[in-house]
Amino acid sequence: MGILSTSPTNMDFCIEACVRCARACEECSTACFQEPDVQTRIECIQILNDCAEICLQSVAYMARNSTFSAQHCQLCAVICEACAAHCEKFKDDHCQECAKICRECAEACRKMA
Repeated sequence: MGILSTSPTNMDFCIEACVRCARACEECSTACFQEPDVQTRIECIQILNDCAEICLQSVAYMARNSTFSAQHCQLCAVICEACAAHCEKFKDDHCQECAKICRECAEACRKMA
């Protein structure tokens, strides 16, 4: 039996970043629906949903040590970056915070990929 390491790995950081990002995207999407300009946010809301979903899928791929984890994380990074770019267009706090968290997740996913 191998020695278990207590120091976090790139995968540990990436899983945490993906969970945090999925949550931020869900919360931001919910908040965007409450904004008076919700019609101008439709594309952003759709990307927020895509981002939350791929982040949770990435967690599952990494947790089961899938052979496709690296490729999945690469796509996750691309979607996180796109989501961040959309959120940055809106100046409210929830979008700005979400954009920051998406960029952090993209960086963690690129390290995994």
